[in-house]
Amino acid sequence: MLADMLRIRRMEERCAQLYGEQKIRGFLHLYIGEEAVATGALRALQAEDNVVATYREHGHALLHGVGMGAIMAEMFGKQEGCSRGRGGSMHLFDRAHRFFGGNAIVGGGLPLAVGLALADKMSKRPALTACFFGEGAMAEGAFHEAANLAALWQLPVLFLCENNLYAMGTALARSEAQTDLCAKAASYGLGTVSVDGMDVVAVHTAVQQAAQQVRQGGGPLFLELRTYRFRAHSMFDPELYRDKAEVEAWKTRGPIHTYTARLKAQGLLTEDAFLALDAAAQAEVEAAVAFAEAGSWEPGADLLRDVQTPQGAGT
Repeated sequence: MLADMLRIRRMEERCAQLYGEQKIRGFLHLYIGEEAVATGALRALQAEDNVVATYREHGHALLHGVGMGAIMAEMFGKQEGCSRGRGGSMHLFDRAHRFFGGNAIVGGGLPLAVGLALADKMSKRPALTACFFGEGAMAEGAFHEAANLAALWQLPVLFLCENNLYAMGTALARSEAQTDLCAKAASYGLGTVSVDGMDVVAVHTAVQQAAQQVRQGGGPLFLELRTYRFRAHSMFDPELYRDKAEVEAWKTRGPIHTYTARLKAQGLLTEDAFLALDAAAQAEVEAAVAFAEAGSWEPGADLLRDVQTPQGAGT
């Protein structure tokens, strides 16, 4: 789990650098600080499970099997990317690994998750759908519709709310009258659990137990994963809405250094072993960047590929 958190962190730090060099363009939302959530959760899931995420999804895609090279090439807009370079940072997608986005619309993945779970239930496919979303999505109608249908039809959905306290630049208490997210989810009959999202072991344990319950036919469950992003909402965000002291206070709970300290205290990790893990992560990142750099642009002749037009409308 430490290796996976380092892989996400080093990949995203490199992406920030590449964005500054204008090799990655468009929107870029970094997951730095929240790595324990994706790591703990994805390691509790199985390869055949469906995963639906938000536009802050690079780590989720990586840990659900999408190659770092394919992710980086997608960021570069190259056709070797997992979405052929057409989606970019916010629209990573890989059907083979059952990773269904990367969804740019807040709450947009929630109805998709319910549809995937319904399809699995109807076809008696033994899998669950894990849907990641932020606390801001719980103010959207899509959350209420999705929670209601999932509970009504007892669908195998794991609702994983990454509560990082700010929906873009708006604090939770300034946007939602009910700030107890578990209470909100429980109103639809969902079982709920609130978890320290900065503790990778706590996340892993909670998701593992929840996934087992869902697989055994216990119906959908909701987990609030209390976390915090150390970077601004996106690379365009001047971050004027939160106090710097607050950010620094949360950094003392950073999931990588606290878990590293924990492992060392337990005698399970040496400094040399940590440095080896970190070096391996950075080598993987540089190989992915080289793959993306060597990639090719989609030819202009392919612009209408996969574009459907009404019959008789021409081009």
